[in-house]
Amino acid sequence: MQTVLAAEFDERCFDISPLPVRAGVGLKPEHIADILSTNADVGFFEVHAENYMGAGGMPHAQLAAIRDKYPLSLHGVGMSIGGNTPLSDAHLERFKAVMERYQPGMVSEHLAWSTHDDIYYNDLLPAPYTDATLNRVSEHIDQMQNYLGRQVLIENPSTYVTFAQSTWSEVDFIAEFAKRTGCGLLFDVNNVFVSATNHGYSPRDYIKAFPLHLVQEIHLAGHAQATDDQDRPLLIDAHDRQVCNDVWALYELTLSLSRPVPSLIEWDAEVPVWSTLAAEAARADKILSRNPKIESMVELTESSLKSVKDGIQAHAG
Repeated sequence: MQTVLAAEFDERCFDISPLPVRAGVGLKPEHIADILSTNADVGFFEVHAENYMGAGGMPHAQLAAIRDKYPLSLHGVGMSIGGNTPLSDAHLERFKAVMERYQPGMVSEHLAWSTHDDIYYNDLLPAPYTDATLNRVSEHIDQMQNYLGRQVLIENPSTYVTFAQSTWSEVDFIAEFAKRTGCGLLFDVNNVFVSATNHGYSPRDYIKAFPLHLVQEIHLAGHAQATDDQDRPLLIDAHDRQVCNDVWALYELTLSLSRPVPSLIEWDAEVPVWSTLAAEAARADKILSRNPKIESMVELTESSLKSVKDGIQAHAG
């Protein structure tokens, strides 16, 4: 892509574009030239909000060029929904500015924490599933949704430890805060496989118990294989390779038990050439297209927006 001045895009306005029931890809700067020059056949792109919290520059120029042609999903990694401290007002403000600038079809965050006092960690850290955590997570989701004026999807985590003090199963914990807040869910199939392998439970049973009717977006990614100190399998949610066959099978199981929804290929490290990533998206598209239960996401997206005055206001009241 030719160099584009950010000023060309500063005043551009976008309307909210629903995400199609297709495969999307996490946007990487090194792919933008190929995407735009070939009019890449991809359903949507997802970006991390924190990468676009600056006022201008080349990142915004490039993202605006992509947004001209494709719907966006906005994914947060630094809100610290599971943290012990209140959400950062400054972070909420910056997040909302990105959201209002690009009008994404969906907005999401993680069930995790990543801040302590004024320290920001690079990891998405787990929290115990207790009543106290449930109350705090629910309050944070309410705060985020009310501030943004949008329904937020919360993603299930990949975990490497469990907490002895947990009194809720992960599935029940997620279902309960979704019930309390009216949030939607983002279902990461690779996270399920990683956590199930690390902790020795069935990923299929987890999927069957999950509140799939609340899922509005799915994530797929690759993981690294290692072993722990006792030589047991340990999977790392590395996002640095292709989706494995086991995760593809769990993806098909998920769709068979629910309905097709926009599905994202995440590849954040050891980023390949565009054709490799596009092939992963094409595989997800093929699975989506052969599912007989495909339905339009327009009504679902409109329902998400309507929750601002209905579900979210009801919880606030």
